[in-house]
Amino acid sequence: MGKQESGNKLNGRDIINIGIYTAIYFVIVMALAMTGLIPIFLILLSSMIGIVGGIPFMLFLTKVKKPGMILIMSLIMGILMFITGMTWMPIPFSIVTGIIAELVYRNGGYKSMRSAVLTAGVFSLWACGNYLPLFLQRAQYFADRSSYGKEYIDAVVTLTPSWMFFVLLIATFACGFIGGFIGKALLKKHFERSGIA
Repeated sequence: MGKQESGNKLNGRDIINIGIYTAIYFVIVMALAMTGLIPIFLILLSSMIGIVGGIPFMLFLTKVKKPGMILIMSLIMGILMFITGMTWMPIPFSIVTGIIAELVYRNGGYKSMRSAVLTAGVFSLWACGNYLPLFLQRAQYFADRSSYGKEYIDAVVTLTPSWMFFVLLIATFACGFIGGFIGKALLKKHFERSGIA
């Protein structure tokens, strides 16, 4: 029993894998974030992260055999969003979505391709935490972006009625799911080597 428990503890290799794949994922997120200077792409950002980020995330899942790794990656993304100016809101949101993604992949015994693709969809939801200030602190959000100009702000206001957050959740999950499928196709050999079927 003790041996099995120690086998579930994260070791140095696990931490390194989390660090490497989180860094790759973060670079992709930052590159896509540049498109947010155009209002419509600001709204599409989380969906784009789901599709493009799904590929390295699926590769990350070939390294995940223990609980905690997905949650840690999700939490780090939330913290990085806070550091880059997105307020504290993405942090608790990323914890919730990270826990759900953990449970989904764990339910498949870390060996189910179906669970892996579904996990990619759920994991991508962390990105929706970046929109919380836009919907919950609108006045402050737009005040902080006054330098973007009235035209930009008016366009974003038009594109983000209060119900849009729920649309973004659905769209982001769907796009993360698609990203998972793309990653599955591109990384087939890696999954076979990892015993994921």
